[in-house]
Amino acid sequence: MQTQRMSSLLELVVVLAICGVFFFYGIGSFGLVGADEPRYAQIAREMLARGDWVSPVLNGTAWLEKPVLYYWGAMVSYSVFGVSDWAARVPTAFMTTLMTMAVYGLMRRFRQGSQVNTAIILASMAAIIGFARAASTDMPLTAMFTIAMLGWFAWYETRSSRFLSVFYFFLALATLAKGPVAVFLAGAILLIFLALRRDWKAVAKTLWVPGILLYLVVALPWFVLVQLANPQFFRVFILEHNLARYSTEVYRHTQPVWYFLPVLILGLLPWLVFAGASFARAVRKGIRERSSFELFFVIWAAFPVVFFSFSGSKLPGYILPAIPPFALLAGEYLWRKAVDTEDVPLWMKSLHALFISVLLGAALLTNYFVLKMKPVSTALWIAIIAGTVCFIAMLTVSYLKGIKVLRVATLLPIVLALVFILKFAAPSLDAMDSQRPVDLAVKATKAPVVAVYSARREVEYGLNFYRNQPIPNYSRGEIPTEAHLVVTPAGYHDRLQLMVPGRSVTEAGGFPPQKLAFYMVGAKE
Repeated sequence: MQTQRMSSLLELVVVLAICGVFFFYGIGSFGLVGADEPRYAQIAREMLARGDWVSPVLNGTAWLEKPVLYYWGAMVSYSVFGVSDWAARVPTAFMTTLMTMAVYGLMRRFRQGSQVNTAIILASMAAIIGFARAASTDMPLTAMFTIAMLGWFAWYETRSSRFLSVFYFFLALATLAKGPVAVFLAGAILLIFLALRRDWKAVAKTLWVPGILLYLVVALPWFVLVQLANPQFFRVFILEHNLARYSTEVYRHTQPVWYFLPVLILGLLPWLVFAGASFARAVRKGIRERSSFELFFVIWAAFPVVFFSFSGSKLPGYILPAIPPFALLAGEYLWRKAVDTEDVPLWMKSLHALFISVLLGAALLTNYFVLKMKPVSTALWIAIIAGTVCFIAMLTVSYLKGIKVLRVATLLPIVLALVFILKFAAPSLDAMDSQRPVDLAVKATKAPVVAVYSARREVEYGLNFYRNQPIPNYSRGEIPTEAHLVVTPAGYHDRLQLMVPGRSVTEAGGFPPQKLAFYMVGAKE
């Protein structure tokens, strides 16, 4: 018994350490990127400053596109660590860790022996690492939704009401993360699963009154309070940012119907080979034997991808909830192979080793990709040699030791690639994609007021967060009357002068990596 406890403790330490490396290490190596990260981070800052835990606010105006779970997490993080870009990312990293531990717990209960492998596979998938490090709402939804679905499956296998309570509690948190899409996805997946198993009694038992009440107690109060405080909430959030986002192209994220296939392939790396093989096996077994484990996770993995493929708006994060079931299937597949002392085919090992080798080589060239430069021959040869050595080493180890050492053989190059990116490529990522260094350049001008003109919205929202002040936008007619600095694309002097006739416009530097120019505009007389 003592040995079992020590073994379990060691497993937990290993999984937590893996989460620490993949989700938390170097979390502030580069600043907030894109438009969403700084915008969400700033909303949480303003809510905390106002002491308002109900209404998301940006620059003093209600911002009702997303629910509140991420903002609550960031507010708590700011309260503990202070306001910073890395503190804004802590909530998503924490929730991803919680999700990973839930996967570990479920597999330990129902597939004893596979729990560590499965948790590691999940934690090291590219989509999970990327979104775990982003201040966004995609990972909070995925983490809470995943825990909810694992709770329901545990209930289905055991019929213990405490697992059904877990399902409803975390489904409520998933709703607070991104809205009614969580309930829709859960309901559709469960209904398809139970219909294929012809288990209609489970449908009625799932609609458990205490669980429904728990869901309402957790999720409903915020929706009621935010609607009372902001009468436009239903129109903005439900009608525009849920129904219209799916059914129309109003938000201009139009992509072809096959868009999510390459997104899924990239997101499952480096475990793509085994995720694909396990999915195919699970489809066969689920159809032939109606096996609950395989059928449930196949439906869960497939439905979000299929559903969102027909959405009028498509972004990579939409299918993030489909990634965890692929990890669960891959973990179970490799565990089953080990239990049955059956090795995987050589072609699978070779393809897996090839993917990892390419990822390692690509990581060594990240600086060139980010800077959009052709790699010099020395760097290219180093990447090729490193990838080749990695490929040979992985094949040799897997041939001599079998699949039992696969996780170690996979983790080592992936960790090295991540560390290299965060240590050596992060400054380039910061310079090219974040407004953190742009803000430092702006501060050097000592201009008290900063505006933007024709700059990407990432520039406006990024400066908004790093300066903690509204950024007037010339394109919206927000032209300050006092002297101010304007951030524009390079070469916009003449266009800017036309916007402020009769006022002086002088060059004041710029930020060449992002092709931005700074101009001082004199006060309006």
